[in-house]
Amino acid sequence: MTKKQKNLLARVIIAGILMAVLAVLPLENYPVLRFLLFLVPYLTVGYDILRKAFKGILNRQVFDEHFLMGVATIGAMALGEYTEGVAVMWFYQIGELFQSYAVGKSRRNISELMDIRPDYANLLAEDGSTERVDPDDVEVGSTIVVNPGEKIPIDGVVTFGSSTLNTAALTGESLPRDVKAGDEVISGCVNMSGLLRIETTREFDESTASKILDLVENAGSRKSRSEQFITKFAKVYTPAVCYAALALAVIPPVVRLIIGLAPNFPDWIYRALTFLVISCPCAIVVSIPLSFFGGIGGASANGILIKGSNFMETLSEVAVAAFDKTGTITKGNFAVTGVHHAVMENEKLLELAALAESHSSHPISRSILAAYGKEPDAARVSGVREISGAGVVATVDGHEVAAGNLRLMNEVGVTAEECHSTGTIVHVAVDGTYAGHIVIADEIKKNAADAVRALKAAGVRKTVMLTGDKESVASAVAEQVGIDEFRAELLPADKVAAVEKLIEGCSGKDKVAFVGDGINDAPVLARADIGIAMGALGSDAAIEAADVVLMDDDPKKIAKAIRIAKKCIRIVYENIYFAIGVKLACLVLGALGIANMWLAIFADVGVMVLCVLNAVRCLSVRSL
Repeated sequence: MTKKQKNLLARVIIAGILMAVLAVLPLENYPVLRFLLFLVPYLTVGYDILRKAFKGILNRQVFDEHFLMGVATIGAMALGEYTEGVAVMWFYQIGELFQSYAVGKSRRNISELMDIRPDYANLLAEDGSTERVDPDDVEVGSTIVVNPGEKIPIDGVVTFGSSTLNTAALTGESLPRDVKAGDEVISGCVNMSGLLRIETTREFDESTASKILDLVENAGSRKSRSEQFITKFAKVYTPAVCYAALALAVIPPVVRLIIGLAPNFPDWIYRALTFLVISCPCAIVVSIPLSFFGGIGGASANGILIKGSNFMETLSEVAVAAFDKTGTITKGNFAVTGVHHAVMENEKLLELAALAESHSSHPISRSILAAYGKEPDAARVSGVREISGAGVVATVDGHEVAAGNLRLMNEVGVTAEECHSTGTIVHVAVDGTYAGHIVIADEIKKNAADAVRALKAAGVRKTVMLTGDKESVASAVAEQVGIDEFRAELLPADKVAAVEKLIEGCSGKDKVAFVGDGINDAPVLARADIGIAMGALGSDAAIEAADVVLMDDDPKKIAKAIRIAKKCIRIVYENIYFAIGVKLACLVLGALGIANMWLAIFADVGVMVLCVLNAVRCLSVRSL
């Protein structure tokens, strides 16, 4: 507990003991003494509320919960209802204490889960010594040392050492990442094993950890429709109930007086004061922002960054999910997926093709070498000729090997076998004879199909893939993953037009989400109702372009983000309906004289505590 919370707790305990003692003392025959004695616990527990109410009046911001509590309790004391007057203030402060503790606990939980801000950096000097400095003081191009157990303070490139990094604070996943010299690393990761020397590539304020923390901390500035409604509601509601309470205290007794009945002013004033206590809107005003705060924080701890409660609300209404293909559904890198029609062993054909391609830097050549899995022996290769747009011809172990497309086969006078597989086909000829072909394709992510099924389970009615790839490739990927529709051979402008058409086809509150890599899909991310960038760890463009950022490469996080948003919005509306429903019922009972101050305390403090408890559930998102 904070010092302020401990102080309030002590006041609540002291006031509670005094109130309990005074309640049993026989003081009915000593009205002045009884008033003065009850004034002690009243001021002990409520002086700060009265001070805030007075300041609000001076600043012409009269109608708030402090004013309502002040007027109601002072009125109860003036009517001689000392026990109830003190009890109202006492229970209200208990509610305030509980609320403060709950919000503080939520913030601490989020801070612990998002504990990625480094406290220092070990700057390497020219003489080999290290100096512990503030990360803000480290310039780009400096060398820092990260020991085992320390957080990487600034983005950079490893220049010495190898280690395993814990990225859980950024991605929400416990799977470690191995790094070595030449690898890029980002701030916020924890070095788990070996010592690393890192050359910084950014200033601290521009590093990934700083950007993420800033994103989470400022998410609250983007209010949802629910929060905007509650803000407007409170501005109208509080003055309205104050005037209603005044009318309740004055009009009925005056009418009774006019028609010749006893006015019973004390009874109607008591009803009006009860009305004021019941009407306090703090349950709604507190619990709604806390719900969004908890949802955004819980999602952040799972590597899902939602940039504001407005995007949380939109995310909960997604009915159509559109995907980019490369880097979203597929891994975005070529890999050998098959060897067909080989007249020799598959491994031998792959070896000859890899050696022939060993001097090329083309992605297809790199994928063949990766499948070969060995370091090519340059001494076995000679006479390499690259034919632009066709392939390569080289002498391998004294044999002429041609590896490329159908055009190359035609040039070397070889008839190639047709391949019905989807992907890029590399035909191989050896000494003028067709030897077979290698199929290279962009690998589908292993959990892409599971991700699409999870989206359907989360309430997404239609899935669409938008890609610039060939129709045959798009069709095969869509069928394999289970996507409902696809559009192929699209330029960036065509993708924007396709998303606009999807938006036009939606009705009511249904929204369209676009999921991409956040770099080349920035226009589509911006045009969709909500843009989701995935696999964005360390990508500035993704963090800037999207409304929701998934920090790792797991497409199943898309469905999890939607489920988190739906849970958060469900809790928000539960609190709104429950709080308003209970208060309206109690207000009617109070106006009719059925409800007393004790029911009013439940309608105010009890409802607030229940709503805050419900709001804290938004933090629990691990099991979603």
